Amino acid sequence: MSKLTLDKFYRYLNNESGERVCKDISKEACSHTPSNFFRILLTHTVTKLGDTLSNPKTVLTWLMSYVNAPVYLISLIVPIRESGAMIPQIAISNYIKRKPIRKWIWVLGSVLQFCAIASIGLVGLNFEGVAAGWLMVSCLVVFSLARSLSSVTSKDVIGKTIPKTRRGKLSGYTAAFSGGLVLISGLYITYKSNTDASVDFYTNLIFFASAMWLIGATIYAQIKEFPGEKLDESMTEEGIFSKFELLKTDKQFKNFVIARSLLLCSSLSAPFYVLLAQKYAGNESYLLGLLIIANGVASIVSSPFWGKQADKSSKNTMAAAIIIASLMGITIFFIVTFFENFRDTFWLYPVAFFILGIAHGGVRLGRKTYVVDMAKGNERTNYVAVSNTIIGFILLVTGGLSALVSLLSIEGVILGLSMFGILGAYRSYRLKDVE
Repeated sequence: MSKLTLDKFYRYLNNESGERVCKDISKEACSHTPSNFFRILLTHTVTKLGDTLSNPKTVLTWLMSYVNAPVYLISLIVPIRESGAMIPQIAISNYIKRKPIRKWIWVLGSVLQFCAIASIGLVGLNFEGVAAGWLMVSCLVVFSLARSLSSVTSKDVIGKTIPKTRRGKLSGYTAAFSGGLVLISGLYITYKSNTDASVDFYTNLIFFASAMWLIGATIYAQIKEFPGEKLDESMTEEGIFSKFELLKTDKQFKNFVIARSLLLCSSLSAPFYVLLAQKYAGNESYLLGLLIIANGVASIVSSPFWGKQADKSSKNTMAAAIIIASLMGITIFFIVTFFENFRDTFWLYPVAFFILGIAHGGVRLGRKTYVVDMAKGNERTNYVAVSNTIIGFILLVTGGLSALVSLLSIEGVILGLSMFGILGAYRSYRLKDVE
């Protein structure tokens, strides 16, 4: 595609008719904004598809079940994948801050993720039982560590290459396009689950998913990134725990971390919606495909809207989205608790999952845009590393407590998380605007 065509398409997607917006980036970077915009868009779209097809809550769990891995090992894969990518970030941030060009760290992380997920597929084909379980968990540990490299650098690269008031739209279009691919994947999985749900089918999904990170690395390597602020080599390296001083010295950042912690209900409650669907609606394999489809459609229809809203006010976007998620959770609690006939309705759970998907998309886009717009240079790296590390630990603790409480009442967990979400909406609304 020619540079002129890219420029026209970029202006169309961002509703830009006059002089190009270059807020918060250098003049050099501004001249390459359209091409960088679409390279990041394509990269994140294909890697999000890889995430879906290697989801520990669905495909990885079923693959480990096929190879007879112990249940206690299967229970480890969700917390390892979710928090393992966040907790190490503060430890590697000093190294990253010494690099004026950071896209290659993202590329390295993506290649390592390809190797780790592909290895899981190979383990599934060649091992069984305890050995297969431990090998898959080990591969997932490598995947999570590699993911932390990409995660901590991704927002830096966006902050250097994409101007303010365009970053939310980038995330929104990414979620919409990847949602379309997820929709197709859900339809395919729904169809194949009734005809050929064998170990080969799931390992092929894993191999295909792993290739997405290799494709993503190839595209990302072509981003035109210019040297930015870096940590002077002569400076004494900061201790890992010294970065937590930000929570004392930076009130705005502290308030963001508190709000983000309370927003976790939109992601933590999703597995419990699935459990309720399995418990009351039945037809597990077919219903799984419908839930994946609902999530894909939610991304397609809502992400561009959330992206535009995040560019106007990311903190209000977080607040509005989490209110939707909380109200949905409260509604589900009352339906399951007091309307026994209605709770067995088959379509209830895909619809609820669809609404939750819309809300979670807004939460993600809002908080990602907020942290990118809130800081500049190495300050952004510190913000991302510290906040993700804290959230990683909170995920482990909250996820473990939710799992224990779910033994008593699944719908009770959803209600409790929804209450935290309402508090999170209040804390998000009280944040300062950064746009």
